[in-house]
Amino acid sequence: MLIQAAAICLLYSSRAVAQSGSSSETDLGTGIATTLTGSNTASVTLNGGNYVAVTSRITYASNGETITFTSTGTSYSRPTDLSSVLANATGTSTGRNSTSATQTLLVGGTAASSGNSSSSIATATTSSARPTNTVPCNGYPEFCTRSYSNITHVCAHNSPFNRPGNIASNQELPVLSQLNDGVRMLQFQVHDQNGTLWLCHTSCELLNAGPLETYLQTVAEWMQRNPYDVVTILMGNYDVLPPDRFVEPVRNSGLLQYVYTPPKVPMSIADWPTIGSMLLQSQRLVMMLDYEADQNEIPWLLDEFSYVWETPFSPTEPSFPCTVERPPDQPEDMSRERLYMANHNLNLEVAIAGASLLIPASNALNVTNGLEGEGSAGWAVANCTSDWNRPPNYLLVDYYNIGSFNGSIFQVAANANGVSYDRDSCCDTTQRDFSSGAVTVMRPASSLLLALVAGTFLIFVW
Repeated sequence: MLIQAAAICLLYSSRAVAQSGSSSETDLGTGIATTLTGSNTASVTLNGGNYVAVTSRITYASNGETITFTSTGTSYSRPTDLSSVLANATGTSTGRNSTSATQTLLVGGTAASSGNSSSSIATATTSSARPTNTVPCNGYPEFCTRSYSNITHVCAHNSPFNRPGNIASNQELPVLSQLNDGVRMLQFQVHDQNGTLWLCHTSCELLNAGPLETYLQTVAEWMQRNPYDVVTILMGNYDVLPPDRFVEPVRNSGLLQYVYTPPKVPMSIADWPTIGSMLLQSQRLVMMLDYEADQNEIPWLLDEFSYVWETPFSPTEPSFPCTVERPPDQPEDMSRERLYMANHNLNLEVAIAGASLLIPASNALNVTNGLEGEGSAGWAVANCTSDWNRPPNYLLVDYYNIGSFNGSIFQVAANANGVSYDRDSCCDTTQRDFSSGAVTVMRPASSLLLALVAGTFLIFVW
């Protein structure tokens, strides 16, 4: 019975929406599993022990007009004194002007603030030579003056789902390790369980990673310790909930003070600010919702597909075409002006209890997350760069720490970004803490526990 229930649950990809306008049904004895395409999605609820498909209408926001935000809605009101945020790696604060958000990220010499707008990194006025910036923004000093839209960010697919022995898991290491290692985008799906938002993979009976608020609190505590990093969170609205349901967990977690509020919707790649200016304004959390976002009501909860398009998701073939799948029917000229995500997580299709299931292809991770060769992340990024004249903004992967060498996916991103990557920094070995200037050595990660024994998939539901 457990295997049958899991089979029904896993019929749904972690982000199950495709593009044409058809549907199909499979009767597995314990309920009806429905796979929908087009502008629909499917969710699964437990009804007296049976899994029953519940469908809801999904619509994509129209990009035909631009909306400029004139109010902050439910945004957090930020303090102007950012000295506690902009501390350098030695634990001392940089120069600041207490009457404005003017700061400097320049370290290594005497510098005075010039009073420039906080929308850009402040320049230094000094009689000596201008010092070199040594503070890493998102891990690299070069990123401080680079646009958010001009960086390839490594994204942990289904970030919270790292349960050993559960085939629904997509990661080996927890979110703190992901962030410490350099993951800068966290993606996952959210389910409504009796009025509380939980992190569940397809079904809370299959894999439950706890409340959304608890997970976000962990991220908030990390961001407090790491003031030079911009993080992106993409939430999957699995049950198609009203967007205001997501406000309280974000507020209670402590993350609301960091959210980025865009000036308008949609935005082209040229509209995005630099990483440095996002840090200076303490707007260093880009929060996205895949469906049902309403930025007129909640400006900081971004409608994903007004800003980002995605390549085909849940692929089972290592060809990884760099084509637009969502939003559907988006004109090419518009796609060229938007951020984009390369879904580079290879899946295996297996049959259990008469059902066809998709699970991470763990046996191919050394290639899929590798640096070179057909089907590798390096190869796919090169193809995307050729097709679109720029690399992906987000590289979504399973088991980010495993590849042709540990952390090879970060080397792929570094190559795309034109920076040098320290291979010894991965994985799960160090914890950066800029508030004290300390680097704490952590216990090495345990080996990956694969749920594959002699061709039999074992499920342990915790």
